[in-house]
Amino acid sequence: MGRAHFRLALAAVLSVVTAPARGQGVDPTAAVPDALRTHLRSERFSPLTTVAALPASLRNELNNLFGGKTLEMADPGAPFQATDVMVTPRLPSRRLTAAGCSPDHCLVYYERGGFAHVHYAVLFKVSTAGTRFEFGGPAAGGLAGLEAVKNAIVEGKVLGQKQEKDW
Repeated sequence: MGRAHFRLALAAVLSVVTAPARGQGVDPTAAVPDALRTHLRSERFSPLTTVAALPASLRNELNNLFGGKTLEMADPGAPFQATDVMVTPRLPSRRLTAAGCSPDHCLVYYERGGFAHVHYAVLFKVSTAGTRFEFGGPAAGGLAGLEAVKNAIVEGKVLGQKQEKDW
């Protein structure tokens, strides 16, 4: 390959890799924005202990985020497809770990099985206009409760991820 072809190929790859993604405009490597971090510090979330207890608008937004036809998520402690080895057919690939809502936000912490077992923390803005994704991304596993999840976001331990990524 000649030098001109190499430069053209490199430019094409870099334009795809560095192009802004569609959606919320969250930098996929950024911690939570400062204004939201400040707001979250004083936020008090009321716990929700099952998927069915999540507000309908939140379940709809989670389903949109996951790209499914219906929201398939196991309740805390229930079996789910934790690995990529199919042991029991028809188990959901995600399991709720902790969730809660305040007057203007809902926070969801869940695990997703498959080839890589990953935990996610996702924050949704709730208003009279509806519920929308505000911030979220991969999180440490084993966070004990909503306060620990909220603190991980506030302390910058959860890096933002675009809505178009695998959730």
